[in-house]
Amino acid sequence: MRKFNKILVANRSEIAIRVMRAATELSKTTVAIYAEEDKLSLHRFKADEACPTKLPL
Repeated sequence: MRKFNKILVANRSEIAIRVMRAATELSKTTVAIYAEEDKLSLHRFKADEACPTKLPL
């Protein structure tokens, strides 16, 4: 089984925040993706990295 170091979280719920907390305890990096409307959501600030989505027009 391959080891991983980074977890992508594509959700903004309480479960996503719990996943990030557990990942931090396991020394894994977390990445959150978020829409413009969610730029102030808690999951964005709990993640180690955050990337906005870019939807086509």
